[in-house]
Amino acid sequence: MIVSAFIFFLGAAVGSFLSCLIYRLETDQSFITGRSFCPHCRHALAWIDLIPLLSFVWLRGRCRYCQKPIPWQDLLLEIFTGAIFLWIFNYQFSLLNFFVASALIAIFVFDLKHCLIPDEVIYPAILLILVFRSVEVVFGDSTTSVLPLNYLGSGLGASLFFWLIYVLSRGKGLGFGDVKLVFLMGLFLGFPGIFVALFFAFLVGAMTGLALMIWGHKTLKSELPFAPFLVAGTFFALFYGEAAINFYLSFFI
Repeated sequence: MIVSAFIFFLGAAVGSFLSCLIYRLETDQSFITGRSFCPHCRHALAWIDLIPLLSFVWLRGRCRYCQKPIPWQDLLLEIFTGAIFLWIFNYQFSLLNFFVASALIAIFVFDLKHCLIPDEVIYPAILLILVFRSVEVVFGDSTTSVLPLNYLGSGLGASLFFWLIYVLSRGKGLGFGDVKLVFLMGLFLGFPGIFVALFFAFLVGAMTGLALMIWGHKTLKSELPFAPFLVAGTFFALFYGEAAINFYLSFFI
C-alpha cells in the first residue's frame, strides 16, 4: 500500500512537471531553467505551492499571491499521470514505460489543445527508445537480440504508412507530427502491438468524429487532432494488447 501510494505520488509529481512543460512550450519559454511562476501575476512559486495534488487542495484552486484560479487541467493531469504510473507499476513495470508514458501524456494534451505535436517532446522520446533497443542488442541474449528488429520494422512500417497518407492527402488527412508519433509507437510496442494500437486509434477516432458531426460540433472539413487517439491506442495496446489479440484469434481457433 505504501509503495503504491509512493508510485502514485511520483506520477502526480511528473504530471505537475508536464503541466509546466506544456505551458512553457505554449509560451515559447525554456523548460530547463527558471523557477515555476504563476501565469497570471508572474510571482515565483514557493515549494508549498508546488506539492502535487495537495497544494491545489490547500490553496483551494487559487494562486496564493493573486487569487486567480489555477487551471483544473493541472490537477487532472497530476491525477491521470499518477494513475498511469500506478497501472504501469502493477501490470507493465519498466522504467522505459514510465518515461514513454510521460512523453505520450504531454503529446496527448498539447495536440488536443493546439493540433500540434512538439518536437521538443517526441524527438527525445524516440532517441530514448532507440538507446534502449540498442542496449537490448548489446546485452540481450540470443532471443532478445532479434526483438529490436521487430520494433524497428514496426516503427518504419507504421511511419511509412502514415507518410503515404500525409503525402497523398497533402497534409490534410493528418499532420507530419503523426508520422513521427507512429514511428515512436512502433519502436515502443513492436508487432503486433502497433497493429492493435492503430486499429484502436482509427476505430475510436472514427466513432468520435462521427459523434461530433451528429451533434453538430464538427463537419467533414473540420480539423480533429489524431495524436490523442494514437496515444490512447498506445496505452490500450500496452495494457490490453495481448488480451485483444487473443480475443480476436479465438474466433479462428
